[in-house]
Amino acid sequence: MGKSRGPDHPNFQKYGVPFYSAAWVPYKNITLEHEPQGREQDPNLSSDEISVGDGSSAALESSAALNYFVFAGGGGEGRSGIPNAVVLARFDSTSNALSDQPVAKLGTGSDLPYRMAVHPGGDGLVCSLPKSCRWFEWDVEKSAEVHKLCPKLSDKVLTQLEDVGQQLALAFNNEGSALAAGGEDGNLRVFKWPSMEIVLHEAGAHTTLKNLDFSSDGKYLVSLGNSGPARVWDVTSSKVIASLPKENDEVFSSCRFAESNDKNQVLYIAAVTGKGGSIVTWNTSTWKRMGSKPVARDTISAFNVSPDGKLLACGTTQGDILILNSTGLWVHTMVRKAHLGFVTALAFSQDSRTLASVSLDSSARVTIIDDKKKRGGLSLWVVVLIILVAVAVYFAKNEGIFS
Repeated sequence: MGKSRGPDHPNFQKYGVPFYSAAWVPYKNITLEHEPQGREQDPNLSSDEISVGDGSSAALESSAALNYFVFAGGGGEGRSGIPNAVVLARFDSTSNALSDQPVAKLGTGSDLPYRMAVHPGGDGLVCSLPKSCRWFEWDVEKSAEVHKLCPKLSDKVLTQLEDVGQQLALAFNNEGSALAAGGEDGNLRVFKWPSMEIVLHEAGAHTTLKNLDFSSDGKYLVSLGNSGPARVWDVTSSKVIASLPKENDEVFSSCRFAESNDKNQVLYIAAVTGKGGSIVTWNTSTWKRMGSKPVARDTISAFNVSPDGKLLACGTTQGDILILNSTGLWVHTMVRKAHLGFVTALAFSQDSRTLASVSLDSSARVTIIDDKKKRGGLSLWVVVLIILVAVAVYFAKNEGIFS
């Protein structure tokens, strides 16, 4: 359950930029989006193959090439010498190794890219800079041997997010049809994507809006401020439908929706208390608190939920990573001192089997999540069987069966 890996492990790299946000890249969607016009994909080929001119098939790229993730950060304004950049790295799941150098690095001048949201359909990504938000597209360079991917600043201007001040939270819904932005000034904005038609604009939704998330069906949006209750919004009506109060000394820090095993939605909120970090669970039908459980002695500085809803991840101010099972919130995996600085962002891969993490110490790490049920299930049954046999032998001897 517990792991402690030094910074020399190949799944850990430093890239010279303090990171504030991270996300996996939907690479397959990007490559399909950039297929030449008039070229139809053969339905008999797998998603990792393309048809070539002679009618045969060829691998699009190795499976390792599909594991890209992007992160953003920097030193901010001033003459610190630390660059501001959007950085792309590649992860080889076979060797459990991150590229020792960035695959691509796009500088943003004196503007710090603080928060980021990647479009799930592969359109690109939006970054919040100190005064405005910028849209970046994926530039795909193709050759017969390889497809090279890198971010580039788009000609598309997000006019509705120009000169709005620092945005502390950005999120697309699962379909990629809506974009939400939460500002340092407490303003909440939701837009249709890609038209950027305003759906919801609430000035002063919170004193400062620091985190938000869409429900899996896109009907609801939850938002958190730097104090006070969380608020749940009906996206269609643009109305608040629930206010979720904190208890005692709780301070809500991050929020995520997820589907439970019975396909109902659950809302998880990471909270900071005087005793460390805890996870609060909410029923999304009644919006009543279902429970709260302490999970870390240190403050939770980053939080996320896996796409399949089975795992929760917490990063702490001490650089530790905890991966929790959503049923019971027991610790599935712990990586102590995963980073030397506090963890700033966590991102699960789409298959929920790997977790990317970044830190202000300029490091990035990818953790492969073991399937403990498959790995440990057989050994557990063997132990149970041995115990039963031992008990049976004990009683058989007492009854004189073997005498």
